[in-house]
Amino acid sequence: MAKTFLSYLSCGLLLLTLSCSSCSKETSANSTATSSQPTAANAKPGLMTGADQTQKYVPYLKGKRVALVVNPTSIIGNKSSVDSLQALGIKIVKVFGPEHGFRGNASNGTHVGDEVDAQTGIPIISLYGKKKKPSKEDLANVDVLIYDIQDVGVRFYTNINTLRDVMESAAEHKVEFMVLDRPNPHGYLIDGPILDMKHKSGIGQFPIPIAHGMTVGEFAQMINGEGWMAHGLKLDKINIIKIANYHHDMPYVLPVKPSPNLNTAQSIMLYPSTCLFEGTILNHGRGTQYPFTIMGAPKLKGKYEFSYTPVSIPGMSESPLHMNEVCYGLDLRTYDVEQLRRKRQINIGWLLELYNAYPEKERFFDSSYSKQMGVIERLIGVSDFRKQVQEGWSEERIRETWQPGLAAFKELRKKYLLYP
Repeated sequence: MAKTFLSYLSCGLLLLTLSCSSCSKETSANSTATSSQPTAANAKPGLMTGADQTQKYVPYLKGKRVALVVNPTSIIGNKSSVDSLQALGIKIVKVFGPEHGFRGNASNGTHVGDEVDAQTGIPIISLYGKKKKPSKEDLANVDVLIYDIQDVGVRFYTNINTLRDVMESAAEHKVEFMVLDRPNPHGYLIDGPILDMKHKSGIGQFPIPIAHGMTVGEFAQMINGEGWMAHGLKLDKINIIKIANYHHDMPYVLPVKPSPNLNTAQSIMLYPSTCLFEGTILNHGRGTQYPFTIMGAPKLKGKYEFSYTPVSIPGMSESPLHMNEVCYGLDLRTYDVEQLRRKRQINIGWLLELYNAYPEKERFFDSSYSKQMGVIERLIGVSDFRKQVQEGWSEERIRETWQPGLAAFKELRKKYLLYP
């Protein structure tokens, strides 16, 4: 059975060492972080995900051999889609699992192997290990391939890469393809520079902004319509089970954490902005229970009062940056994320602030710790951002360079929308 965010939090150990100006400040910050856990009760009355509307697709699936692309966010009510559909008499012949695995217990970037699900006995084929998409053999006994994964609407969140990959396999091997659509918690947000495809990587596969403001059903239509599958492949049809009573501007709090390090409502709302710190020498909360909501580095001692110590956390971050070192910096756990909704923009002001505060500016965008170079370019998507920051450009001036691409994308996006 899928867990709510609150149960995930209560089961975890508090591994963050905090240093605040007073005990009351620390207590307030911790209680706010706990109360921000998403629960199903936060969803708008009447809203139903595609998966929840079983009457629209279960009768069609009866008698067919079904494969599911799922992870722990794939739920019907409060149970796994796999368990629920199997109980409804659907013949599930296999499950495909993306990054973090089917049950969500693999850390970010960790390759996952094939296995047999202990609860159902269904074979699980990993799409985040030796292969990225189902093979001809994998689909030989499949009539319908269903994608049912909660996304967060951000270019560098890798589930949309998996979506494209499984669509390619379905098109190549003539298998029906279905999407059980789910709300985008950033449906209101279309922002960031368009990815320059010379920076294409595992964290950026499409010429889209950082936040695209689309559901996975809509994005699947864009992938198909824009020819973003290999070898000119296209699906004749994508059967999308739409969300009921949904619009893009609707706040949506996820009932299950979408990945191990997006473990609070606050982290999800800050993610399009704070994930950019992965391209810097600053820790951004990995190795704590508050990823993407706090960021800092040992070199910022004396610049900021707030401090924390990243540690190894199995299943979340085994070797975080600055592990076992006291980091000083920003605490955004109580930041009013409604400001992001009102502005409809990602916030690069935090990155500019910490760059200006960092004493060794030539090392700020150092990504040698990750054994990769140019991480900030792959995250932001363009070549000139690093230089703009180093030259002291204002946020407004930087954002002006994004506008032509954003305007063109917003026009393109209209062709594929399913919701107002």
